Amino acid sequence: MPEEIYFLCMLHNIGAVSSEKSMTLEEVARWTALEPEKARTTIYKLVEANYVGVVISGGIQRYHVTVDGIRKVLSMYS
Repeated sequence: MPEEIYFLCMLHNIGAVSSEKSMTLEEVARWTALEPEKARTTIYKLVEANYVGVVISGGIQRYHVTVDGIRKVLSMYS
């Protein structure tokens, strides 16, 4: 499994699946046990693929799995 898809599955599993449940880069790195720079690189790849969305709240970027990302994760189980 490509590491970006594995990372997407982790985001899905920790519950970052809507703008209301979005997480900062630091929170994502902590939950996924990745170095912040590696988490940032992977998130940007997933944003480009439209699997992760960005919400800016109070000047802070927060990330969540998009509908396309949820579909991608769920397709892994079918």
